[in-house]
Amino acid sequence: MNKKVRIGIDVGGTFTDAVLICNQTGEILAKEKTPTTHYSENGVAEGIVTIVDKVMKSNNINPDDVVFIAHGTTQATNALLEGDVASVGVIGIASSMMAKKELTIDNIELAPGRNLNIITKVIKPSEATEEKVSALIDELISEGAEVIVASEEYSVDNSTLEKNIVELCTEKGILATSGHQISELYGLRVRTKTAVVNASLIPKMLETALMTEEVVKKLGIKSELMIMRADGGVMSVQEIKERPILTMLSGLAAGVAGALMHEKVTDGIFMEVGGTSIDISVIKDGKVMVNNASVGNHKMYLKALDVRTLAIAGGSMIRISDDKIVDVGPRSAHLADLEYEAFNSLDGELSIDTIQPLDKDPADYAVINTATGRYALTLCGAANLLGYVDASDYAYGKQEEIKKAWTTLGAKIGMSAEEAARQAMDIATDKIWKIISSMIKEYELDTRFLTLVGGGGSAAVTTAALGEKYQVSHKIANNAPYISTIGVALAMVREQLERSIIDPSTEDIKQIRIDITNKVISSGAKKETIQVDITIDSQKNILRAVATGASEFNENASINKLSEKELKAMLATGYNCQSEEIVELAKNGSFNVFDVPTTVEKVFGLVKSKVKYLCVVNNEGVILNRLKGGKIKVTSKGQYSTALAELIEDMSTYSDAGKTIPKLYLFANHQHYDYSGLINEEQVYTMIQMDMENIKEDEILMFTAEGK
Repeated sequence: MNKKVRIGIDVGGTFTDAVLICNQTGEILAKEKTPTTHYSENGVAEGIVTIVDKVMKSNNINPDDVVFIAHGTTQATNALLEGDVASVGVIGIASSMMAKKELTIDNIELAPGRNLNIITKVIKPSEATEEKVSALIDELISEGAEVIVASEEYSVDNSTLEKNIVELCTEKGILATSGHQISELYGLRVRTKTAVVNASLIPKMLETALMTEEVVKKLGIKSELMIMRADGGVMSVQEIKERPILTMLSGLAAGVAGALMHEKVTDGIFMEVGGTSIDISVIKDGKVMVNNASVGNHKMYLKALDVRTLAIAGGSMIRISDDKIVDVGPRSAHLADLEYEAFNSLDGELSIDTIQPLDKDPADYAVINTATGRYALTLCGAANLLGYVDASDYAYGKQEEIKKAWTTLGAKIGMSAEEAARQAMDIATDKIWKIISSMIKEYELDTRFLTLVGGGGSAAVTTAALGEKYQVSHKIANNAPYISTIGVALAMVREQLERSIIDPSTEDIKQIRIDITNKVISSGAKKETIQVDITIDSQKNILRAVATGASEFNENASINKLSEKELKAMLATGYNCQSEEIVELAKNGSFNVFDVPTTVEKVFGLVKSKVKYLCVVNNEGVILNRLKGGKIKVTSKGQYSTALAELIEDMSTYSDAGKTIPKLYLFANHQHYDYSGLINEEQVYTMIQMDMENIKEDEILMFTAEGK
């Protein structure tokens, strides 16, 4: 076999999964599973090498054909939850009492009874001599510190003192990190806390990363091992040595990355449904939504996917009281140490009873007693009974046994089996929809274009029921139980920089673009694949740059190409119009531009009006641009300045506050560039001029714009 392949590994609490994906076509070639080796001499690394070796040998993969290998892990998250972290010594540098107070952080409670121990020494900048700092390092180590953090009040502007301390620690053979390595935002206390949490993870994460890297090399794989990040991207092992905190919550991120890359979702709510809980996240305009994460109720300068978790899933138990169903969950069959009614034979006389699964739980969780044992009545059983689970699905159960169990429950509460199942499903979906609807409102999603995407082993349990009840488009991801592993295999390298700058100049924008590009390259991205998006948050005075790129260059990245007819049919379905009404305006490389009419209803549906959207769609059907009343200019590289000036002038608005330029985007061959976060023409031209360096002279350019 001489196909180039990608390998994704997802290290879970119970099993380690692996998928093998063809790099050219995106086809899933193999899926494997092995128990996670928590207690092995080599830790989880042993399970990783076992499954990689197995998936390669069973599919005749030559190590040279592996162009990408990455793994996602819950290790950082679990370490924090379990308090399995290193004690941290902080060398703070402050010239004022206020800053000294900000640097003095109490032990952080990670979980009840489990703390992150912090020892802090604060000195003035004038005292930060090599001799004094060396003595402080020795003192902190003697008091139990295992890792050192250097944090200085003005390191965002000048990081020299922090760097000196880290270098001195390195010379002494002591692990160390600093505040400016984690964040370039002002906010000394939050920056220091984030650095402390990061430092506490370094020993354990570094040991695993290096061990895993070593065993992957032993297999002959030359491609650099990548690690999943909390924001849906991946980074190199070198980066995890400095910033292991970025892997925290990466298990949640992997599933969303799978939905984004494998399912080609433009606007969607992704729901990863397991046995105990459901994780809900948002994809908007083909991008994952991120937010600041917290640890033990402490805000961090850590960007992670905005994931909302609810204790409703396939194994959620049914609660009954006064002969009626009163709730579903939060306790699951797994935590109650019971098996599902859906997957077992229910022999003998059946009866319904109620139990208290764990201490402090209410004693109203329904179970079914049989001749061979006691089983939980679950949401999975209800979904099977209501016909939401296909026979080929992972969650498909024994239909006759499910019918018997729910008939018995129905008789107990005075209704049919189907009525009982429907009541349980309605309770569960109402709870889930409450979270989904709040996220729709928060991220201003248009439900007309929204798709609910279900992943995880229990995806079928809730996805169709939600879509049906709330009349939203829905689908279950292909290979749903492996969607997280697929996400790891397909993830892009990602980096983000944030700087506290009031009214950033063009030089500030140039510099952050150069810095983020260098950063994402050092994390493993190929230069020719990098895309940089820059936004200016005028309210918070933050200049933000996000860069993504691939670890290998594939000129023909768009493989599953759709025809013009297929693209029009897809758009017609989403915009509730006829294919014949859609007009193709331009085509260039991977991108297709369409003029799409749709009907907008106002005043409770009494007033209808036609609105046109400018849609840029890639060859695989992902809508990259959906611009209401948008316009396009097609030009050459040599003439772009004139065409861009005309487009900006045509789409700008004027008010007492001055000129407001439109949101601008550029599409060239296989790359697209987003300038919508910039606020004036000078900034736009600065960015575009830098991007032109990566665009060939003979390329056709497509600029699109939408009024702000």
